[in-house]
Amino acid sequence: FHQSSTNPPHRIERIMTFVESAPTASVDRTIRLITTGKSSASTCNTDLAAAPWDFDARPGYGPGASMGDVIPTNAPRQGSLPAEYRDASPEELDRRIRAVKASMGDRLVMLGHFYQRNEVVQYADYVGDSFQLANAAKAHPEAEAIVFCGVHFMAETADLLSGPEQAVILPNLAAGCSMADMANIDQVEECWEALEAQFGPLDQPGPDGRVPVIPVTYMNSSAALKGFCGRHGGIVCTSSNAETVLKWAFERGERVLFFPDQHLGRNTAKAMGVPLEQMPMWNPNKPLGGNDGKTLDDSRVILWHGFCSVHKRFTVEQIERARAEFPGVRVIVHPECPMPVVDAADEYGSTEYIRNAIDTAPDGSIFAVGTEINMVQRLAAQYPQHTIFCLDDVVCPCSTMYRIHPGYLAWVLESLASPSTGPDAARVLNRITVSADVAEPARLALERMLAARPPVAGGGGTVAS
Repeated sequence: FHQSSTNPPHRIERIMTFVESAPTASVDRTIRLITTGKSSASTCNTDLAAAPWDFDARPGYGPGASMGDVIPTNAPRQGSLPAEYRDASPEELDRRIRAVKASMGDRLVMLGHFYQRNEVVQYADYVGDSFQLANAAKAHPEAEAIVFCGVHFMAETADLLSGPEQAVILPNLAAGCSMADMANIDQVEECWEALEAQFGPLDQPGPDGRVPVIPVTYMNSSAALKGFCGRHGGIVCTSSNAETVLKWAFERGERVLFFPDQHLGRNTAKAMGVPLEQMPMWNPNKPLGGNDGKTLDDSRVILWHGFCSVHKRFTVEQIERARAEFPGVRVIVHPECPMPVVDAADEYGSTEYIRNAIDTAPDGSIFAVGTEINMVQRLAAQYPQHTIFCLDDVVCPCSTMYRIHPGYLAWVLESLASPSTGPDAARVLNRITVSADVAEPARLALERMLAARPPVAGGGGTVAS
């Protein structure tokens, strides 16, 4: 952790207590220091210090940023983790995980998202954002098993892009995504029917060769919604390629239906010059999404009423405070943040964009970052020549990413490596599969996404002053 000599003492104390675990990049350790009174930093929920299996029998996303979000009644639940894994020490779990990785070799590929806890991501063969990991899943046809340390929709995507003989495994089935759950297939189908009543047949091009609406779903959505986009001439996007995807969609449609994240859609379209008044919100609980016909007729991008609870925590006030206390700070936020936060930042971009910006910065740079704390704290440890801190000084990780723990990882790996089992055996645990009727159109939408590579690695850009 690099500290500038010009930083005010009160800010130094606040940041130092916040990232005092940075040498190990462990948010888990930071939370334990907070809950035992050994750190003056704060956390959004002291239950984060408990083991995730304590919450497997309870409905909800678990402690963390999504703890206030309403979970669907049909959301996947995780069964009981055997006691031998709950009771094992970190050292024993480490030994068992590494033993399986060594024994399986290239037959096993482990993928880890940037937002995973450090105790899990250390075992990943590839660490990246959803776009990078989707490509990694597709690039290893030789692997018998793909263990995805991320959340449910990411594992579904890996299943779609991998071979039918490959097993995709999610260590904890309760690792879902509250944003993805904010748009379900029934709601989107109802929306599409309402738009068809408004605009006429949505598959018939107008005089300019474009159809009335192109559906675009963010990667953070179910396979069913990706399949919907595939069936209706649409596409998937990530935060890395959202602008490229919207350009693709505007070439084919007069307007875009963008779901489930309103903020990514709004921030991306605004940067492309789409006026805010042409980006109405669609609330699935209201007739016509809460709009009138003229508003929809004049629209360019129809935004679904969804959001990320992690990125909703960031505020303009946090940015103002960072700039007041750290002159010269470089503020970078994720485009899932609300528009006022993105507008107030110096730059915005995907997790890979953020990582690359820090990696290429001159020594001694100061960064205030608006994205998930596991990634921010890991970056602070990996780049000690910089001062790196999270805009939100309350430690509040992604609830569902935090449900993945080395205990679950050891459990699914040892079952996979058992002589009596294998990827085709009944004891393969937590295998994620997408039904064939959904998989074919979803794969088409994903292939369109993978072909839409952003011109700048990681996507993103600077905010105009």
